[in-house]
Amino acid sequence: MDIDRPTNVSFFDFVGGVQLLQGEDTRTAMPVLLIGICVSGAVCNLLVLLIFIRDFRSGRGSEVKALLASLASTDLVILLLCAPVRAVTYYRQTWTLGSFACRTTDWFQHSCVVAKTLILVATTKAKHTLIPRTAAAEPLYSPTWIHGALAFIWTVSMIFPIPQMLFATLLPRGSDFVCVSEMPVCASDFMSLFYKIYPTVTFVAPVIFTIAFHTKTLYTAVNHAPSPQHQGKVVLVLLCLSGALGLMLLPEWGTFTWIRLRYNKPPVGLMMFAQVLLYACSSLSPVILMTMYDDVRQGLVAIWFITTCRSNKRAPAIKCPQTEGNGAEVGANAVGNAVSQMKETTFPDVEHFWTGRRNTHVEDEHDPVPWEKEEKML
Repeated sequence: MDIDRPTNVSFFDFVGGVQLLQGEDTRTAMPVLLIGICVSGAVCNLLVLLIFIRDFRSGRGSEVKALLASLASTDLVILLLCAPVRAVTYYRQTWTLGSFACRTTDWFQHSCVVAKTLILVATTKAKHTLIPRTAAAEPLYSPTWIHGALAFIWTVSMIFPIPQMLFATLLPRGSDFVCVSEMPVCASDFMSLFYKIYPTVTFVAPVIFTIAFHTKTLYTAVNHAPSPQHQGKVVLVLLCLSGALGLMLLPEWGTFTWIRLRYNKPPVGLMMFAQVLLYACSSLSPVILMTMYDDVRQGLVAIWFITTCRSNKRAPAIKCPQTEGNGAEVGANAVGNAVSQMKETTFPDVEHFWTGRRNTHVEDEHDPVPWEKEEKML
């Protein structure tokens, strides 16, 4: 992966993935790993988005769910548009996607990563406004606030990584090309200051603030909230999302800052591991929601019942349970349907026996139970 740096350039690095690697194992293993993460994460994020869309259509939306849906959409974009570019680069070992993709690939990925961090900050603000209410799944009261927050987040996220697009260029190497980032010497002083501020403002400070805020809110919810169990669960989900994002993106931001501040280049294995963790983070977030967020789990149960009913729609004897409400209501509906069906079922032999007994006149001297008649007379 060594390549000569031009004399008038103070910084030089690959863009869109490490290129010119030696070894067939790396060329095969990295694309397979990235594609596996991409497919599994995309499926999980699609399920989470379907569940949130179903909740909003049924009137069970909230500000938190709107921002979490935006977070899942951002993860889906990262997995479908950014991860395949890295997989192709690792497989081909050179850049084959053209000049436009070379200039925009790192800029777009950094925009999505910064947007994820800021969306979690906005989710923290939305959760703070919902805690005094009786439930976290209140209807969406302020869509204007959500739209304004998302517009501001994406505007800021696209402005900060602009230097990634300005310094990216294609460099010929024999009959092939490599995509690199070249920083002119005249811009080195300003960009050195910028690359110290950029990770601090877009990653370090938001993650520390989010984790500290969720920790304090979780303590308050558990000890002083009117419904500590429900509120504590929701805050714990947001805390886990923030902690996972901070831990899994730390290697990527660390290597990025390390290289841009013109220290010695980190090991190639560390840079590849950081990129894998970045995409694994986008696959882990929906797993956290599906395992810890009650509304998402109930939505998964509802989707499972819907798919089961459709697969068994040709069997007339199978009556699918209602999927409205939570899991306990679904189970209660299923049991109620079974009991009602049993009540409607009549047994011919027993019915004939009791009908015959009611319509049969028994003589007094042959009555096998005369005390019943005496009790009625008394």
